Amino acid sequence: MPFDPTLAAFRFGVGLGPSAPGPASVQAMIASLSGPDHAADRYPIAGMNETDPSMAEFRFAAAARRAARGTPEEEELRQKEGAFRQAMNVTRRNDHLRTIARAVTTDDGLRERLTLFWADHFAVRAKTFAFRSMITPYVTDAIRPHVVGRFPDMVLAATLHPVMLHYLDQWVSTGPNSTVGQRRGFGLNENLARELLELHLFGADGPFTQRDVTELAELLTGVTYDFRQGFAYRTDRAEPGAEVVMGRRYSAEADLQTVKSALIDLATRPEVAEHIASKLVVHFVSDLPEPALVATLAGVFRETGGDLLAVTEAMLSHPAAWTPRRSKVRRPDLFVMASLRALGVDGDGILNMRPADYRDWMLRPLQVMGQPYQAPSGPDGWPEDAESWITPQGLAGRINWAMGAPRVMLDPLPDPRDFVQTALGPDAPAEVTFAASSAETRSEGIGLVLTSPAFQRI
Repeated sequence: MPFDPTLAAFRFGVGLGPSAPGPASVQAMIASLSGPDHAADRYPIAGMNETDPSMAEFRFAAAARRAARGTPEEEELRQKEGAFRQAMNVTRRNDHLRTIARAVTTDDGLRERLTLFWADHFAVRAKTFAFRSMITPYVTDAIRPHVVGRFPDMVLAATLHPVMLHYLDQWVSTGPNSTVGQRRGFGLNENLARELLELHLFGADGPFTQRDVTELAELLTGVTYDFRQGFAYRTDRAEPGAEVVMGRRYSAEADLQTVKSALIDLATRPEVAEHIASKLVVHFVSDLPEPALVATLAGVFRETGGDLLAVTEAMLSHPAAWTPRRSKVRRPDLFVMASLRALGVDGDGILNMRPADYRDWMLRPLQVMGQPYQAPSGPDGWPEDAESWITPQGLAGRINWAMGAPRVMLDPLPDPRDFVQTALGPDAPAEVTFAASSAETRSEGIGLVLTSPAFQRI
């Protein structure tokens, strides 16, 4: 099957744009992915080490305000806490806009799509206000650097990241027989161990048992985080004794290196390959994955020890990945990014968006479309099936956004007769071309193109 630049841009990228006609070949896509991360260099986003002090200051300010309740200092401390809260909201908004700017302006759309995929594979959400501005730094630290690296390294980075530790309650997990457990009556929390085995590594039908979950949870005790000392391994919270996880015994000596060794062992088990391969194919190609494509990706994963660049290249090189039938649907965040890219909105225009416009044309529409920003309903992330996104409310949200947002983001709007070719490529369906050229206004014509199945489906 010949290479199709338009299909490549839709299925494996962020779409087409006035200066982004689509990649030239699979080799060009892999070469770009193998090279420097220009989008991240152009629109930098800080990691946890740079943003953690702000969160700690906020937590200290909040604690001080609570302690001063009913005293003359309470109002001053409340204002100080409010200033930190506002600053963290600004950081979160700016990080979101930089993420959008990367996708809209990049020459390496595959990297953006892989980052979205892997961030969803290791999905997190904030359970308290203090962590709301930490989600994008988590992606900066644990996901994006590893999308062309080794899967075990990503597993280590994501599993041990403070945001994951907080989201899955690992920070409170304590060995019942540890010093702290015995003294304070704290107990084991299996959330991280369960989701690691069931979601991140093997799938719900994987070759593990409830005993493996419990043993892994015991092994993970000691791994914790708090805003005073940051990430830490506390031996006084670690469950004493050796653990056996999926047939392998780990030292009774409680230390972080034993935890890391166990995570690497699990991430390199051959059974992981099938789960990861299937998830990649379902995400990028079809909800009904072609067995031969899954088998090829799983084989490369096993042979290379989880080399994700090699696995990605294997996917792009397989004929089954290029089926012309577009059965997937752009989820809301990707729909917004692809729309702005098709319009040719520049990165500075996105970064300089007024707070009110950001609220009205980014945050609220994503909620209406069914994808509240950085708030998946659970650790299994966002749904993959098209039916979850093509709902009456979701479609109404897409239509309202497509008819209103472009004129806020770009002035003047392009001629719809030209835009249909820019957004959909040279083989734009005749009915969409006719609708765009027959629209009474440019805004209406643009909206008709963006809401067409030809634009929505990838």
